[in-house]
Amino acid sequence: MERIISYPITLIYYLVFGLLLVIFHPIQYICLNVFGYQAHKKSVDYLNFGLLSATRILGTRYTVEGLENVPKGVPVIFVANHQSMYDIITIIWYFRKAHPKFVSKKELGKGIPSVSFNLRHGGSVLIDRKDPKQAIPAIQKLGKYIEANNRAAVIFPEGTRSKTGIPKPFQQTGLKILFKTAPSAYVVPISINNSWTIVKFGFFPAGLGNRLIFTAHKALKVSDFEVDDLLAKTEAAVVSALKY
Repeated sequence: MERIISYPITLIYYLVFGLLLVIFHPIQYICLNVFGYQAHKKSVDYLNFGLLSATRILGTRYTVEGLENVPKGVPVIFVANHQSMYDIITIIWYFRKAHPKFVSKKELGKGIPSVSFNLRHGGSVLIDRKDPKQAIPAIQKLGKYIEANNRAAVIFPEGTRSKTGIPKPFQQTGLKILFKTAPSAYVVPISINNSWTIVKFGFFPAGLGNRLIFTAHKALKVSDFEVDDLLAKTEAAVVSALKY
Protein backbone atom coordinates (compact mmCIF):
# COMPACT_ATOMS: atom_id res chain seq x y z
CA MET A 1 0.00 0.00 0.00
CA GLU A 2 2.81 2.43 0.90
CA ARG A 3 4.40 1.86 -2.49
CA ILE A 4 1.17 2.61 -4.36
CA ILE A 5 0.45 5.76 -2.36
CA SER A 6 4.04 6.91 -2.83
CA TYR A 7 3.92 7.20 -6.64
CA PRO A 8 2.10 10.56 -6.92
CA ILE A 9 3.82 11.94 -3.81
CA THR A 10 7.23 11.00 -5.17
CA LEU A 11 6.46 12.73 -8.47
CA ILE A 12 5.79 15.98 -6.61
CA TYR A 13 8.87 15.50 -4.46
CA TYR A 14 11.25 14.93 -7.37
CA LEU A 15 9.80 17.94 -9.19
CA VAL A 16 10.64 20.16 -6.21
CA PHE A 17 14.01 18.45 -5.77
CA GLY A 18 14.95 19.01 -9.43
CA LEU A 19 13.79 22.62 -9.42
CA LEU A 20 15.98 23.37 -6.42
CA LEU A 21 19.04 21.90 -8.16
CA VAL A 22 18.38 23.92 -11.32
CA ILE A 23 17.65 27.18 -9.48
CA PHE A 24 20.70 26.99 -7.22
CA HIS A 25 23.16 26.11 -10.00
CA PRO A 26 23.50 29.70 -11.33
CA ILE A 27 23.24 31.03 -7.77
CA GLN A 28 26.29 28.97 -6.82
CA TYR A 29 28.17 30.11 -9.92
CA ILE A 30 27.53 33.79 -9.19
CA CYS A 31 28.30 33.46 -5.47
CA LEU A 32 31.63 31.75 -6.14
CA ASN A 33 32.84 33.85 -9.05
CA VAL A 34 31.65 37.23 -7.81
CA PHE A 35 31.72 37.01 -4.03
CA GLY A 36 34.09 34.11 -3.26
CA TYR A 37 34.20 31.06 -1.04
CA GLN A 38 32.05 32.22 1.89
CA ALA A 39 29.17 33.29 -0.35
CA HIS A 40 29.38 30.04 -2.30
CA LYS A 41 29.39 28.06 0.92
CA LYS A 42 26.25 29.87 2.09
CA SER A 43 24.52 29.09 -1.19
CA VAL A 44 25.37 25.40 -0.78
CA ASP A 45 24.09 25.45 2.80
CA TYR A 46 20.73 26.87 1.77
CA LEU A 47 20.47 24.56 -1.22
CA ASN A 48 20.78 21.60 1.11
CA PHE A 49 18.36 23.14 3.58
CA GLY A 50 15.91 23.33 0.68
CA LEU A 51 16.60 19.72 -0.34
CA LEU A 52 16.17 18.61 3.25
CA SER A 53 12.93 20.53 3.57
CA ALA A 54 11.65 18.99 0.34
CA THR A 55 11.82 15.53 1.90
CA ARG A 56 9.07 16.65 4.28
CA ILE A 57 6.78 16.03 1.29
CA LEU A 58 7.61 12.36 1.83
CA GLY A 59 6.86 12.66 5.53
CA THR A 60 10.54 12.41 6.43
CA ARG A 61 11.62 13.50 9.91
CA TYR A 62 15.13 14.13 11.21
CA THR A 63 16.76 13.70 14.60
CA VAL A 64 20.37 14.88 14.88
CA GLU A 65 22.13 14.15 18.15
CA GLY A 66 25.55 15.12 19.47
CA LEU A 67 26.20 18.36 17.57
CA GLU A 68 27.91 19.60 20.71
CA ASN A 69 30.57 16.91 20.16
CA VAL A 70 31.92 18.64 17.04
CA PRO A 71 34.98 20.71 18.04
CA LYS A 72 35.31 24.25 16.71
CA GLY A 73 38.30 25.98 15.14
CA VAL A 74 40.17 22.75 14.33
CA PRO A 75 40.27 20.30 11.42
CA VAL A 76 37.59 17.62 11.70
CA ILE A 77 37.24 14.22 10.05
CA PHE A 78 33.64 12.98 10.03
CA VAL A 79 33.54 9.20 9.64
CA ALA A 80 30.10 7.70 8.99
CA ASN A 81 28.31 4.65 7.69
CA HIS A 82 26.57 5.29 4.37
CA GLN A 83 23.00 4.42 3.40
CA SER A 84 21.78 6.95 0.80
CA MET A 85 22.31 10.39 -0.73
CA TYR A 86 20.27 11.79 2.16
CA ASP A 87 23.29 11.21 4.39
CA ILE A 88 25.13 13.91 2.44
CA ILE A 89 22.28 16.42 2.42
CA THR A 90 21.79 16.07 6.17
CA ILE A 91 25.49 16.38 7.03
CA ILE A 92 25.94 19.46 4.85
CA TRP A 93 23.08 21.29 6.57
CA TYR A 94 23.26 20.19 10.20
CA PHE A 95 27.07 20.14 10.38
CA ARG A 96 27.51 23.24 8.21
CA LYS A 97 29.51 25.16 10.82
CA ALA A 98 32.38 22.69 10.30
CA HIS A 99 32.46 23.33 6.50
CA PRO A 100 32.15 19.64 5.47
CA LYS A 101 33.91 18.49 2.29
CA PHE A 102 33.43 15.06 0.78
CA VAL A 103 35.36 12.20 -0.73
CA SER A 104 33.05 11.42 -3.67
CA LYS A 105 33.13 9.20 -6.73
CA LYS A 106 34.16 10.99 -9.91
CA GLU A 107 30.87 10.18 -11.68
CA LEU A 108 29.13 12.77 -9.48
CA GLY A 109 31.47 15.48 -10.72
CA LYS A 110 29.61 16.09 -13.95
CA GLY A 111 26.07 16.23 -15.29
CA ILE A 112 24.14 16.99 -12.07
CA PRO A 113 23.05 20.62 -11.64
CA SER A 114 24.33 22.22 -8.43
CA VAL A 115 25.74 18.95 -7.06
CA SER A 116 28.51 18.53 -9.63
CA PHE A 117 29.44 22.22 -9.47
CA ASN A 118 29.79 22.13 -5.70
CA LEU A 119 31.87 18.95 -5.74
CA ARG A 120 34.24 20.43 -8.32
CA HIS A 121 34.58 23.90 -6.79
CA GLY A 122 33.62 23.65 -3.12
CA GLY A 123 36.68 21.87 -1.72
CA SER A 124 35.60 18.24 -2.03
CA VAL A 125 37.63 15.66 -3.97
CA LEU A 126 36.54 13.22 -6.66
CA ILE A 127 38.07 9.78 -6.84
CA ASP A 128 37.98 6.95 -9.33
CA ARG A 129 37.07 3.88 -7.31
CA LYS A 130 38.53 1.70 -10.06
CA ASP A 131 41.90 3.43 -9.79
CA PRO A 132 43.27 3.32 -6.22
CA LYS A 133 46.47 5.11 -7.30
CA GLN A 134 44.46 8.16 -8.34
CA ALA A 135 42.52 8.18 -5.09
CA ILE A 136 45.59 8.47 -2.86
CA PRO A 137 46.77 11.95 -3.95
CA ALA A 138 43.17 13.19 -4.06
CA ILE A 139 42.57 12.21 -0.42
CA GLN A 140 45.99 13.58 0.53
CA LYS A 141 44.92 16.90 -1.00
CA LEU A 142 41.75 16.91 1.08
CA GLY A 143 43.65 16.14 4.27
CA LYS A 144 46.08 18.99 3.67
CA TYR A 145 43.18 21.30 2.82
CA ILE A 146 41.30 20.73 6.08
CA GLU A 147 44.55 20.93 8.05
CA ALA A 148 45.39 24.32 6.55
CA ASN A 149 41.88 25.79 6.74
CA ASN A 150 40.37 24.18 9.87
CA ARG A 151 37.56 22.60 7.88
CA ALA A 152 36.03 19.14 7.82
CA ALA A 153 36.42 16.07 5.63
CA VAL A 154 33.57 13.58 5.39
CA ILE A 155 34.40 10.02 4.49
CA PHE A 156 32.20 6.94 4.21
CA PRO A 157 34.76 4.14 4.64
CA GLU A 158 32.37 1.30 3.81
CA GLY A 159 33.09 2.15 0.18
CA THR A 160 29.51 1.68 -1.05
CA ARG A 161 26.09 2.38 0.38
CA SER A 162 24.34 -0.20 2.50
CA LYS A 163 20.92 -0.96 1.00
CA THR A 164 19.62 -2.61 4.16
CA GLY A 165 21.17 -0.57 6.97
CA ILE A 166 23.57 -3.39 7.85
CA PRO A 167 27.09 -1.87 7.97
CA LYS A 168 29.94 -3.18 5.88
CA PRO A 169 33.55 -3.47 7.12
CA PHE A 170 35.49 -0.21 6.94
CA GLN A 171 38.13 0.21 4.28
CA GLN A 172 41.07 1.78 6.07
CA THR A 173 43.28 3.31 3.39
CA GLY A 174 41.42 6.60 3.02
CA LEU A 175 41.20 7.09 6.77
CA LYS A 176 44.90 6.44 7.24
CA ILE A 177 45.73 9.04 4.59
CA LEU A 178 43.53 11.65 6.29
CA PHE A 179 45.05 10.87 9.70
CA LYS A 180 48.53 11.36 8.28
CA THR A 181 47.86 14.53 6.29
CA ALA A 182 45.71 16.20 8.96
CA PRO A 183 47.58 15.33 12.18
CA SER A 184 45.89 18.04 14.27
CA ALA A 185 42.40 16.88 13.29
CA TYR A 186 39.70 15.43 15.50
CA VAL A 187 37.74 12.40 14.33
CA VAL A 188 33.98 12.60 14.91
CA PRO A 189 32.25 9.25 14.27
CA ILE A 190 28.66 9.55 13.01
CA SER A 191 26.07 6.79 13.14
CA ILE A 192 23.32 7.04 10.50
CA ASN A 193 20.07 5.17 10.95
CA ASN A 194 17.14 4.71 8.54
CA SER A 195 18.48 6.78 5.66
CA TRP A 196 18.18 3.69 3.47
CA THR A 197 14.43 3.52 4.06
CA ILE A 198 13.79 6.45 1.71
CA VAL A 199 15.25 4.41 -1.14
CA LYS A 200 14.03 0.97 -0.04
CA PHE A 201 11.99 0.66 -3.27
CA GLY A 202 14.87 2.02 -5.35
CA PHE A 203 15.01 5.49 -6.88
CA PHE A 204 11.28 5.51 -7.59
CA PRO A 205 9.01 5.58 -5.71
CA ALA A 206 10.44 6.88 -2.44
CA GLY A 207 9.71 5.50 0.99
CA LEU A 208 7.25 7.49 3.08
CA GLY A 209 7.05 8.60 6.70
CA ASN A 210 10.57 7.70 7.79
CA ARG A 211 12.55 9.08 10.71
CA LEU A 212 16.27 9.49 10.03
CA ILE A 213 18.58 9.56 13.05
CA PHE A 214 22.13 10.94 12.96
CA THR A 215 24.29 10.55 16.06
CA ALA A 216 27.64 12.35 16.35
CA HIS A 217 29.88 10.71 18.92
CA LYS A 218 32.59 12.13 21.15
CA ALA A 219 35.55 13.50 19.19
CA LEU A 220 38.84 11.59 19.11
CA LYS A 221 42.05 13.58 18.65
CA VAL A 222 44.17 11.98 15.94
CA SER A 223 47.46 12.67 17.70
CA ASP A 224 46.30 10.96 20.90
CA PHE A 225 46.11 7.47 19.37
CA GLU A 226 48.06 4.94 17.41
CA VAL A 227 46.56 4.57 13.95
CA ASP A 228 45.19 1.05 14.41
CA ASP A 229 43.69 1.94 17.78
CA LEU A 230 42.04 5.05 16.34
CA LEU A 231 40.61 3.05 13.43
CA ALA A 232 39.17 0.47 15.80
CA LYS A 233 37.67 3.05 18.15
CA THR A 234 36.16 5.00 15.26
CA GLU A 235 34.49 1.99 13.67
CA ALA A 236 33.26 0.75 17.05
CA ALA A 237 31.69 4.14 17.80
CA VAL A 238 29.88 4.27 14.44
CA VAL A 239 28.53 0.74 14.80
CA SER A 240 27.56 1.18 18.46
CA ALA A 241 24.49 3.32 17.69
CA LEU A 242 23.26 1.52 14.56
CA LYS A 243 19.86 -0.16 14.66
CA TYR A 244 19.21 -2.87 12.10
